[in-house]
Amino acid sequence: MNVNEVITARILEEIAKGTLPWNKPWKSVNGEGPTNAISGKPYQGLNVFLLNCAPYARPYFLTYKQAAGAGGTVRKGEKGYPVIFWKPNEYIKAGESETTISFLLRYYTVFNVSQCEGLPVDLLPVLPVAESGTHGEVAEAEAIVSGYQTAPVIQHGGGGAYYRPSHDVVQMPNKADFESLPHYYSTLFHELTHSTGHSSRLKRAGITDLVHFGSTNYSKEELIAEMGAAFLCGHANISNAAVLASSASYLDGWSKRLKADPMLLVQAASAATKAVHHIMGTGKGAV
Repeated sequence: MNVNEVITARILEEIAKGTLPWNKPWKSVNGEGPTNAISGKPYQGLNVFLLNCAPYARPYFLTYKQAAGAGGTVRKGEKGYPVIFWKPNEYIKAGESETTISFLLRYYTVFNVSQCEGLPVDLLPVLPVAESGTHGEVAEAEAIVSGYQTAPVIQHGGGGAYYRPSHDVVQMPNKADFESLPHYYSTLFHELTHSTGHSSRLKRAGITDLVHFGSTNYSKEELIAEMGAAFLCGHANISNAAVLASSASYLDGWSKRLKADPMLLVQAASAATKAVHHIMGTGKGAV
């Protein structure tokens, strides 16, 4: 299988268990999601969802080689998790003298620190105790919304949540109409992610072009918005469980789409990462 097929198969395993990885409740640790235990760098894009599926309390991962280099080892029989990356490939076209660079999608395998033995104590940090209440979470969510420098107009009222590209407006029900504040913000983040596709921002086909319900571009745009909402909820340290309910028919629908188009996951995750960086003002970003 190629990389797209390997990654899609991994996500399909989770869907078969009744969970959408990008719609799975999760919170970051110390403001971060899955992180490399050696470099301290957080994983980005689709890798967040791939590693978030790991059933371990500590969100720290490393390769077999990194574990050995730290004086430890991966326990025999442990199953690793795929992590994707773009590898630069330099070549010279026939008849030309300048070097051309393309990027190839590749993957490697990482393991959670809990799957290892003999690692030094500093690679097994004690997890912080979660604070009760939502005051800090709401403040973080509001900071993300207010920090969106090119944001569309956000209007409240009515019974629906949607983004209208023609008017560049996000329409939301009133906060009091939501079951909870996390429900409100996860829905708002979904619509704000849609708004980044406007022609004045990132110009995504799913927003700038006329798309039909159920079409490839429609499905891709919805996946981008779901992933974007999950990323933003992670940054705000709130659950994104309210984005969309994972009913049996809904799960089956995504399973069929991903099987039909193995490239959908990587493409949508890349676009969602760029959308989040645009909202948070942290650069273009990449998977």
